[in-house]
Amino acid sequence: MNVTGQDFIALLPLLILAATAVAVMLAVAVHRSHAISASLSFIGLGISLGSLWIAAPELPRQVTPLLVLDSYALFYIALLVAASMVFVLLAYGYFEKSEEDHDEMYILMLVATLGGAVLVSSSHFASLFLGLELLSVALYGMIAYPRRRPLPLEAGIKYLVLAAVSAAFLLFGMALVYGALGTMQFDEIAAQLARPGFDRWLVLPGTALIVTGFGFKLALAPFHIWTPDVYEGAPAPVTAYVATVSKGAMFALLLRYFYRTEAHQQTPLFVVFSVIAIASMFAGNILALLQNNVKRILAYSSIAHLGYLLVAFQASGDFAPTAVGFYLVAYFVTTLGAFGVVAVLSDGTKDADSLEDYRGLFWRRPAVAGVFTAMLFSLAGIPVTAGFIGKFYVVAAGVSAEMWAPVIILVITSAIGLFYYLRIVVAMYSEATQAKAGPAIAPPATVALIFLAAALVSLGLFPQPLLALIRNLAMG
Repeated sequence: MNVTGQDFIALLPLLILAATAVAVMLAVAVHRSHAISASLSFIGLGISLGSLWIAAPELPRQVTPLLVLDSYALFYIALLVAASMVFVLLAYGYFEKSEEDHDEMYILMLVATLGGAVLVSSSHFASLFLGLELLSVALYGMIAYPRRRPLPLEAGIKYLVLAAVSAAFLLFGMALVYGALGTMQFDEIAAQLARPGFDRWLVLPGTALIVTGFGFKLALAPFHIWTPDVYEGAPAPVTAYVATVSKGAMFALLLRYFYRTEAHQQTPLFVVFSVIAIASMFAGNILALLQNNVKRILAYSSIAHLGYLLVAFQASGDFAPTAVGFYLVAYFVTTLGAFGVVAVLSDGTKDADSLEDYRGLFWRRPAVAGVFTAMLFSLAGIPVTAGFIGKFYVVAAGVSAEMWAPVIILVITSAIGLFYYLRIVVAMYSEATQAKAGPAIAPPATVALIFLAAALVSLGLFPQPLLALIRNLAMG
């Protein structure tokens, strides 16, 4: 299959991401400068984001059997790239506090974002695995980046081992599906599954192994064991990146693959997804109650939120992709904002992740405390925030599909979750035990937090434009 000029235009956002990574690498080879590397990365990501409007008229477009560029792919590429731009703003202020060179961090981030963009555009098992490995291998380095600190190194090794295990499950599952159906293209898999008499004894175990691989990457219960340790050990901006870009890319791929093939509607897999969703909601919220470390609380919270997303994913129908899309955007904004506050309060030698670090924060830094409060309220699903609208649509999708048990458990576990969010809020507004101002906040990080807070409130008050955009997305 020949690649035409129109194909190159459709691929422009991905090509610009790759070119930016090369440009930053060459700039580092000539002259090391944290500011130049961060600036080049931010500009390249901005150009990639802008190129989506150039690529849009060429869509939908199948570029070789591996990639499909459609409105669905472009929406999620835009989300990943925008989140990566916020990461650059947060990472610059965070890493500027230490005296070492940090240029390689931005190269790794650009490669990881490219991997995520390949994932959301995948229409073939080969591109799925290539995108996944691009993303994962870069994340190993990002998590363990402060190599002189023991916790990041430990977190990087744990993620390396468990990511390798999940890749093995995924590969074996894809091999079984290929052995049964003789194809690795999503559309052809869907056609084969619609044909009566396909080999269920290979397809079902293969799909179960694929689900296991996805479960590890998305940190769904019972595959979530790595999450709190990695979140606690990784630098705060990297934790925000793992929690958003990595998981968002995987969930967008999960949605495309299973909605294309409709394999998740087979009774055994429907039951498996229901059990995973319920287990994730319970495990995430109940285990978070036992934590005193803010990053671990947010880690368990993210497990619960992915469980909520699975409820909408299982609902299927026209309503489900809208609920999933809006919830993912709200989750990106709130998670980046929450970890962004942790990043700006960290001093370069240790992250501000203890609950005691936030005691009396309102009296020292009222603006930062206000932003963190808004993010926590959004995660809890309090009205007038993006998180409330997202959770409302997830519940509505579950109710429309008459999935009463998961919806009831979602409501109950959300009420449990309110308690540990309020623990942090109460600590911030309580009387300070010691007056310490903390490190100065870099201007780029300030811009990022202002943008995220504005997005949070805007989506909570005026969700309709984004909802209308998501409804118009089509999986090519």
